Amino acid sequence: MRKIRLTGRVAEPALDRPRDAGVPGTGELAGSVQVRHVDAGSCNGCEVEVGQAFGPVYDAERYGVRLVASPRHADALLVTGPVTRNMADALRKTYEAAPRPCRVVALGDCARDCGVFAGGYGVVGAVRDVVPVDVEVPGCPPTPTAIVAALRGLSGR
Repeated sequence: MRKIRLTGRVAEPALDRPRDAGVPGTGELAGSVQVRHVDAGSCNGCEVEVGQAFGPVYDAERYGVRLVASPRHADALLVTGPVTRNMADALRKTYEAAPRPCRVVALGDCARDCGVFAGGYGVVGAVRDVVPVDVEVPGCPPTPTAIVAALRGLSGR
């Protein structure tokens, strides 16, 4: 109940805390990392690799990284795909709903620089054009080991 009282209504913006409230000087979050995945308009190639990264072989959860269903519970956003016109506002709202410090991981070439979708009529731009990005993971699609390494970097493990 205390957390609900401190968080307030879901529609209001999250409490502002400094972006670097985790480990000083490194931009890392302390302890385990709760990740909210956001598909901003991808071809689903990256989603397959994210599923593998959290599956039994690569097991990102053993490093303290866990997928969560709500941005209110997330320490980081894992964004895949170029940001489409339909998802730009939703991505901004998701970022605003996440408590600070919130890290953003642009996963894959499309999230980094629109990849093969660059110049498309339905594409607003890369993730960094909509929300601030802290970590970029290259690849089309990136390997599960690269995804796990990037997420481990967030937790400092």
